[in-house]
Amino acid sequence: MHRQRALIRTFGLAAAVVFGAGACGPQQGGAGPAAPAAPVVSPSASAGGQDDKPGSPSPSASDSASPSGSPSEAASRSAAPVVKAVMANGDETDQVRELQARLRQLKLMTSAPTGFYGSKTTAAVKTFQSQHGLGATGTVDEATWRKIQELSAKPTEEELRPPTTNEVAAPDPRCMRGRVMCISKESRTLAWMIDGKVVSSMDVRFGSENTPTREGLFQVEWKAKDWTSTIYHTPMPYSMFFSQGQAVHYSADFAARGYAGASHGCVNVRDKAKLSALFDQVRVGDQVVVYW
Repeated sequence: MHRQRALIRTFGLAAAVVFGAGACGPQQGGAGPAAPAAPVVSPSASAGGQDDKPGSPSPSASDSASPSGSPSEAASRSAAPVVKAVMANGDETDQVRELQARLRQLKLMTSAPTGFYGSKTTAAVKTFQSQHGLGATGTVDEATWRKIQELSAKPTEEELRPPTTNEVAAPDPRCMRGRVMCISKESRTLAWMIDGKVVSSMDVRFGSENTPTREGLFQVEWKAKDWTSTIYHTPMPYSMFFSQGQAVHYSADFAARGYAGASHGCVNVRDKAKLSALFDQVRVGDQVVVYW
């Protein structure tokens, strides 16, 4: 029995080593990086009831005067109808990409559209709503979306997917000291930082919902200039491994398809020249921060 347990432990360790040896590769037809936020739920749904329907007949005077009507019932009858969100923080869709392109036309966003509704999009929507007398919630309801469409043109394909580098996000506080690859899931950028200064930056993409890129503080564990995934058998040039088989590496699939695809958890880079230069500078032991 002891010998069997020893064999099981040995086999499990070997399997972990094989998995950690390079578990990334492009996913065909991937939906892009995963968004951790939960779907937007209306207040009525979160309370266990059905969505309110604007335009439903209001209660009659005799209803409100009924002896059986409690104050709480009267309050619920007089409550304003729920305003449904068209797009909200945490969404990741083509419609969000169109929203971002339109906000860019209106000079309310400077970064390229990513399709992910994060803090930058929320701030831009709040500014727009304040400028036009709409409730500054940061969430796009039907009235806000109609107004944005009215004041902007339908984006071109180049506006939706510009061939420019994404704007670097504000760095995570953990990126401000030492040598750090500072990787933002919201802006989809990697910033190579030394003592709080950005030395270089590049576009990146991440794993899908089923194989997400892990977030947190890591270290570069090892590097390989020429590497092929031992699981997916795809090339991973300039690999810098930081978390159990997840690595920063060049992706020919990302270079060809952009954000139409996704990795199996790795941080993909599409600019091979920039990554080659970064690979030469990064040392084993340098920090890696992955954050929203």
